[in-house]
Amino acid sequence: MSDPRDLDSKTVFEALKRGDVLLVDVREPTEFANQRIHGALLHPLSTFEPRAIPANPGRQIVFQCGSGKRSRMALDKFMAETGAEAAHLAGGIAAWRAAGLPCVSINPATGQVEDHGRY
Repeated sequence: MSDPRDLDSKTVFEALKRGDVLLVDVREPTEFANQRIHGALLHPLSTFEPRAIPANPGRQIVFQCGSGKRSRMALDKFMAETGAEAAHLAGGIAAWRAAGLPCVSINPATGQVEDHGRY
């Protein structure tokens, strides 16, 4: 049985398009700079402060990282310290990219920012 707080890429993508999700990227700044999902806020796990996450009653908080491990840690810490419900992107940005969903990245050959589609 799967955990309802483990959201798949397509579910998060559709919720982002509707404006129903606040996506919080818990990777480090260099990871975020190299590749990120449109609209994600950066709150690195290394300096993570759950109460600094902006609450918005109309939007679900969803944590995201590279593979899903750090986002799950952030989710657990967030829920324990705030008592608020939230979720995370299962499989992280790796699963997002595998699903062919849009992101922003740096081309390592040119150093240019590439926008791989928007929602």
